[in-house]
Amino acid sequence: MTALKKTKTVKKSRTKVVCLSHMEDADGISAAALIREAHGGESVLVDYPGMMTALEMLAQDEKLKTLFICDVGLAKNNQDKFVDLLSSLRKKRISITYIDHHDIDPEIVKKLEKAKIKVIHDVNECTTVQVYDAYKSKLSDHSSFIAACAAITDYMEDRPKGAKLLQIYDRQFALISATVLTYNIVGRQKDPDYLLYLVEVLSESKYPHEIPNSFEFAQIQVEKLAGMIAKVKKSLKTMKNLGYMEIMDAGASGAVNFVLGLSGKEVGVAYKERVDHGIYAVSIRGSKSCKIHLGRLVNSLAAEFGGSGGGHDKACGAVIPKAKILAFVKELNSRLNQK
Repeated sequence: MTALKKTKTVKKSRTKVVCLSHMEDADGISAAALIREAHGGESVLVDYPGMMTALEMLAQDEKLKTLFICDVGLAKNNQDKFVDLLSSLRKKRISITYIDHHDIDPEIVKKLEKAKIKVIHDVNECTTVQVYDAYKSKLSDHSSFIAACAAITDYMEDRPKGAKLLQIYDRQFALISATVLTYNIVGRQKDPDYLLYLVEVLSESKYPHEIPNSFEFAQIQVEKLAGMIAKVKKSLKTMKNLGYMEIMDAGASGAVNFVLGLSGKEVGVAYKERVDHGIYAVSIRGSKSCKIHLGRLVNSLAAEFGGSGGGHDKACGAVIPKAKILAFVKELNSRLNQK
């Protein structure tokens, strides 16, 4: 008589560490690099429209053990789903840490903390500086330089912790390093493998000037931006409270400061169509005299137009359905007048 063999169900052990971070600027890339240095693991880089899709895919990974989420601001149209998704992951005993500096609804923070998600959030310091401050015991001395550069690129080098880090280094050296890093990131948005390569080399204590061809590539981007000035002068339009322009052959984030400065208004708006999504990616900047928290205003306004948005007090962004972009700009102009 043949004995029946009992089969055992082997439960897969969770071992994977992942950092989900913003891919479009030096703060997100640098935050991912410091997480990698401190905790190891993999990096997943996303833009704001792709954040929830990437999270949903990670949620299906049976090996996911530890998840860090960095520099991916929330909006009214995704914040509840974000909480629900992370709460379901916590029920699987997955460790989650959310590190950010964008404006967040306090009620959302409470819900995240109630779900036992570690929230590190300070609107007064860039994300990378917060990562450095939280994990500096696990980081090399060089990581303070990466954090200082990230603070510069996010216009937050005058904040308490960012300023203290910047004091360690020659200011001009930090400025040129931050600028070169930024131009390599902005100019490589269609090359995700290169962005992951940047995360890797920065985590290995490399300076931006040590990255092959980084200065040469930055020079190409500078030349493109120099040409952008004439285009902005020619195509810029204004309303009572803002200047605005559609960008056809460059990134909106690279042009928006020219729109702001050349318009003479307190707010500048630049937008570029993303044909693959049927939306416009919008970048918005405020002058030093602008008293309105633009990130908060745009978060609410974008949701009204079926999009999403948010960010800092004087620098933020949005994604708006293609058919509604001009109506969005007009309403933004109107809301600026009411504040």
